[in-house]
Amino acid sequence: MTDPRLAHATDFGRMYSRSLSEPPMVPSITTVIAQESQDMTGWSGHMAATELINDARLTSSVGSPGDLRKLARHASSAAERFRDAAAARGDRVHHYAEQVALHTLGEAADPDAARTVLSEYGESRFADRFDEWWELYQVKPLAAEVTVWNHTVGYAGTLDLLAEIGGRTCILDFKTKGLGRDGRAKPVRDSVVMQLVAGMRAEEVLVDAASGTWEPWPHRGDEGELPLLIAVAVSEAEVVPVQAQASGLRAHWKKFWALRQVWEHSRTVTEQGHALRTIGPPPAAAAPTV
Repeated sequence: MTDPRLAHATDFGRMYSRSLSEPPMVPSITTVIAQESQDMTGWSGHMAATELINDARLTSSVGSPGDLRKLARHASSAAERFRDAAAARGDRVHHYAEQVALHTLGEAADPDAARTVLSEYGESRFADRFDEWWELYQVKPLAAEVTVWNHTVGYAGTLDLLAEIGGRTCILDFKTKGLGRDGRAKPVRDSVVMQLVAGMRAEEVLVDAASGTWEPWPHRGDEGELPLLIAVAVSEAEVVPVQAQASGLRAHWKKFWALRQVWEHSRTVTEQGHALRTIGPPPAAAAPTV
């Protein structure tokens, strides 16, 4: 995940402020989408079991309850460690993509340094495939890491890339992907459509973070054709761009709006404090008089 200057980690998820001197005010696009529950218990259990059976210490630990408990505790965090490693790799790949775009725009950037970092982690092939895609699709960047704001619904976010491809304005989001058993990039989740359409439906775009200067966002599609919304799966083997279908954008926007209400009400409930209190038995009834 990128780290925009106006984004803040809070008790209610990632939130955005209007300037560097103001407190966070609205949730990020990804925080809103995260309100949709994802059942990962099966995957977490599989990761833990796989970690345990592949642990070289398992055989020597058989018969020792203490050693087995240590291995089990270590295996139980396998999913979390895998997630953190994947997030760090995604940050490195995103940074390379950003540097390529900024360099193409003639802004201060160092894609060679970003590629060197990827090489240090054995991830150069992500950059190789990205470069091939960039050239094949003749990407013409308009802006990278674009922070946008929507007052009406109440959210903000940072778009990976605004570019022109094939003569069309495109909003792009990069997703770093591992490989499936077939050696192909794993597919992008449908929830990315909510992320893209929320970006498109922004009302303002950040000009200067320090002063909190914003301008109207011109890519809502209110006038003229809609921008193309594209998720780009970047893997070591290939880059797979997928386009959000125009026919489903309204439904995904409504779902995003509903999740934004869930976030708001969840925060309100949390801020109310404890919802339940302990009560004692009712007072004893007075003895009847004779």
